[in-house]
Amino acid sequence: MLLFFYASAHSQLYSDTSILKPLPRITGWADNEHYIVQRYNREQKKDISFLENSKTGAEKEYVISNTQLVAKAVAIDGDIFVVAGKDKKRITNTDAEEKLPLLSPDKKWIAFLRNNDLFAIELATSKEIRFTNDGTETILNGYASWVYYEEILGRSSEYRAFWWSPGSKHIAFYRFDESKVPVFPLYNSTGQHGFTENTRYPKAGDPNPEVRVGIAALDNAKVQWADFNQQDDQYFGTPIWLPDGSSVLLQWMPREQNNLKLYDIDLTSGAKKEIYNETQSTWVSWINRFKWIKNGFLMIRDFDGWEQIYYHSADGRLIKKLTSGKNWRTEIEKVDEQTQTLYYTANAEKSTRTDLYSVQLNGTKQKRLTFGEYSHTKTLLSPNNRFLITTYSNSYTPTRMALVDLKTGIRKDIDDSKGSKYDSTKLERREMIWLKTDDGFELPGRIVWPVNLEKEKKYSVVISIYGGPNYQAVSDEWFTTVQEADANPVIEVSFAHRGSGDLGKQGLNFLHRNLGKWEMTDYIAWVKWLRNNPYVDTSKMMITGGSYGGYLTAMALTYGAEYFKYGISNYPVTDWSLYDSHYTERYMDLPKDNPEGYKFGSVMTHVSNYQNYGPSMLLLQHGTMDDNVHIQNTYQLADTLQMLNKPFELMVYPGQRHGFLGPKSRFVLKARNSFKDRYLFNNN
Repeated sequence: MLLFFYASAHSQLYSDTSILKPLPRITGWADNEHYIVQRYNREQKKDISFLENSKTGAEKEYVISNTQLVAKAVAIDGDIFVVAGKDKKRITNTDAEEKLPLLSPDKKWIAFLRNNDLFAIELATSKEIRFTNDGTETILNGYASWVYYEEILGRSSEYRAFWWSPGSKHIAFYRFDESKVPVFPLYNSTGQHGFTENTRYPKAGDPNPEVRVGIAALDNAKVQWADFNQQDDQYFGTPIWLPDGSSVLLQWMPREQNNLKLYDIDLTSGAKKEIYNETQSTWVSWINRFKWIKNGFLMIRDFDGWEQIYYHSADGRLIKKLTSGKNWRTEIEKVDEQTQTLYYTANAEKSTRTDLYSVQLNGTKQKRLTFGEYSHTKTLLSPNNRFLITTYSNSYTPTRMALVDLKTGIRKDIDDSKGSKYDSTKLERREMIWLKTDDGFELPGRIVWPVNLEKEKKYSVVISIYGGPNYQAVSDEWFTTVQEADANPVIEVSFAHRGSGDLGKQGLNFLHRNLGKWEMTDYIAWVKWLRNNPYVDTSKMMITGGSYGGYLTAMALTYGAEYFKYGISNYPVTDWSLYDSHYTERYMDLPKDNPEGYKFGSVMTHVSNYQNYGPSMLLLQHGTMDDNVHIQNTYQLADTLQMLNKPFELMVYPGQRHGFLGPKSRFVLKARNSFKDRYLFNNN
């Protein structure tokens, strides 16, 4: 998955709390009448928690007892410890390195990895069980291969590919054989001789790791393998244990990613039983929003063009489609089994705003619970669901917190981020805008105008993008920033394309086999819209983004060279055959099946257009140790530009990974500002 990092050129978090002040941190409800507020105590130099009465506002300090502390297993210097608050207990003391320790739900065992084999240790007796014996550099038991970590299990997994059953009797795990996956070398120039870091990284069309699914049993220390052929070209998603631990559901897809099946796996035999089957003509997403309830499970799927919540029995039979409407970015928040009520959030009223809704488990009484023309970015329901605490705002209204009585509808504000000297004239003025495309789609955008906008003056424009599929480019909520005093103020713009998720899966489907095409079609329409604005200096427009945003920036100055003049492209993909298999093929299919799509989607295909429409300049920036989007992408684009005698700028960040901020952030910002000064303001 591509990621985007962005540092504003002349905006910063505002530190004067008399104008804008931080809201209290409400971490949850202690009971039906009291919620927990956390504040920083400057004298004690730590956060202090308080209980606040929702009816009276009375407050008292809330002290967390030792019994409330959550114990967790951690690896420190290659050994395992159990930590709870300030207490720390050593569990292992070996020469080998132990990784990714995970406490069992009953807190009696810790599962962990050693030399790419799976182990468990009993805390009471120090008894150790070894489940696998074949771990090597290319055989990974319970440790995710790079493409699974990045694209399927997610970065929050920290490479962990094993999962305890709820009853602490079994561990499901994946065994990866990476021996056929090509190695990609990253050279680090540190020291006298430097060194090479090798990663098994499957690019589009390459062999993927072969995967076996194991079920390890604590009672006999044996592994039962699930009934799949590891030689098949397939993917497995995150497993879902049944609440009683009696079996586990496995998500399966073919390499084409157009079919998702859910299998119930027998723990003793490994036999599989299909309980769900979904097919789409483009691609199918993994099940990552799933909730067990008393008589089955709920999950969110998008096959009807929008996200809906479906209620299934435990054996997979569809009971009811619970929601309707243009729901997107939907999340299941809570289920009240007693009243048979489901609470969920979604962008439905407008694609740029989030609201809280409820619906009965029989599919009736779907209703909005939040209020106004606001985006409700954080909602907390009381244990009995009578009260709601919501954090809300829009582009024109600084963030507030309110307490809502859902029974009576009475609402009172808890706090407001406006300080005692709040003055909107000292803050950036934001404006939500909408573009209607030639084929009838409405796309959101946002403009941030300079402070003290002069009506007779034209301003340079900075367009900040990411633009990856289903990335929310524009949200109608407040951002607590203020413009610095700047001799060269700019208009800041962000906008969406039809594949940003605002048009649901039907909009996303435009991107299938066509990455780069429709993003640029819509971005060019946005630039045409901007050119008609009287405040815009059409000769001084810069586009910038990182990762997928770096790709679209490079496409803008090549394919869209007539409309985009200046750009900073950070760690870009420049050819989709150079990015990883799972992400790329989800949208583009295999290279052999879509050669024209891959050709069009390559920046190098369009380089001849660069600088053909008057003055323009592209700055490429990349870290040499980027293990996500390899610097190979930037080098190949640089080589093509040189061969065509096209001037450009290049900044390489030795030793830096994807994003290259951190210790070099000041230099990165300086390089960005220098580029702006030279090309937007002619300050050479």
